[in-house]
Formats: sequence, structure tokens, C-alpha cells
Amino acid sequence: MTKKKLPHIGVPTGSVSPNVLVCGDPGRAARIAQHLAEASLLGEKREYRSYQGRFSGWPVTVCSHGIGAPGAAIAFEELIAAGARRIIRVGTCGGLQPESHAGDLIVAAAAVQNIGYGRTAVPEGYPAVADLDLTWALRMAAAENGRSCPTGIVLTSDNFYPGVPTLFTPNYKTLSTANVLAVEMECAALFIIGSLRSVQTAAILAVDGNVLQSGEDMESFNPDDSSVKMAVDTAAIIALHALQRLAENDG
Repeated sequence: MTKKKLPHIGVPTGSVSPNVLVCGDPGRAARIAQHLAEASLLGEKREYRSYQGRFSGWPVTVCSHGIGAPGAAIAFEELIAAGARRIIRVGTCGGLQPESHAGDLIVAAAAVQNIGYGRTAVPEGYPAVADLDLTWALRMAAAENGRSCPTGIVLTSDNFYPGVPTLFTPNYKTLSTANVLAVEMECAALFIIGSLRSVQTAAILAVDGNVLQSGEDMESFNPDDSSVKMAVDTAAIIALHALQRLAENDG
């Protein structure tokens, strides 16, 4: 009997491993899949490209989710429907602390919601919080890999390039003073869905520049910088070891 394929990510139900890594860029998903043994393409549709493989003997799925909370939320929901029970986002972010530089790593423990998705998916004031055990596993794996990763709150926003100031426009300097570490576009959606569906979620992010003073800019933004690429590769290895740690605890 042919299994039904999920409508957006294009993979059959039951084909996704309990342990999943997600990222925005389909090309980055392919790069992460290179860390897996026996990796093969599982599905490719729209911005969603997924791979299946093994890490230290444990099955792992890797899937891209594109840019922005609404499209990413679709991927997260369908991955869960197809079998995911732990999801770690390996992404990038803009630093909001003065000492944050390209190539640094951040573990997101929670997210400020500045997204339309959150306003329509859950009641007002609903927190976007990562799973404690999975976040702890990321911190332990980072330490074992010799990386110091500040852990804390990030801002999840819908827009990348700024428009005109409105009542809803986040003030980066105010958020920095409130110890928000960075800005990105998908973590809040991931954490909300994790809470709604009783799935463990977490995120480790590579800083691709500091936007505290100047904001996002087409001329200065360079996600292909070598230090950023190296940080993303390191983040993927840390995330895989975190999944391995909890999978082994499961027995």
C-alpha cells in the first residue's frame, strides 16, 4: 500500500526519523546531509528539500524550511506528521549584542514573537520556549566541541529589510538592552509548534553579522562569508551530537 505524501514537503508519512535537523536554505540541508552516513534524498518540493541518513548509527532526517515563520511552520507541522519527535533548527541570525560577531554561535532558549503566525496560531501572550532537555543537550555538545555558546532569548521577526517605523517595528537597541541576543525569522514558530504538538524543539544559530547599529543591509549582508559557513558546519555537528545524546538516553 502506497503511503500518502505530505502536501508541501512531499515526503511519505512515516518516512521521517524521530530526530530531525532543519535549516532555511535547501543548499545548507544538502551540506548538513554530508555529515550523515548513507544519506539519500527523501523529498524535494518547493523550498523544502529533505534527506535521510544516519549519524553514529542513529537515523536522522534533515529538511530545509525556507525563509520566514509561515512557510517554516508548514514544514515543521508536516515533519511532525511524518514522524519527527525532536527538531533542532540550525540557522543563522543577526547579532544584537555589542560583542557579537560573524562566526559566533548562539543557543536560543526562547523567542520574542514579532510574527503574524504567532498571533493567529496561539493566544496572545503564549510563550515561544525551546525544550529544556534538548537545549541542555545542545549546550553540552557545544562544550564538548570546544565552543562557547551564549544561551538566551532571540527575536523572531517577519521582515528582513526594514520598512517605515510602525507601532510593531522592533527597536534593536531596546531589545539589546533587554539582553535579547539576536534576531532571526523562524525560531518562535518552531518553539510554538513544539509546545502545541508535544515535540521537543531547540535551535543553534550562527551569527552572520551584527545588526545592532545599522540593521540589515543588502550591501553588507554576507551569509556566504567563510567564518559564517564554518560556524554553520560546527553548529550542525553540535546539533547532531545533541540528538545522539538524547537518542542514546531513550535506549
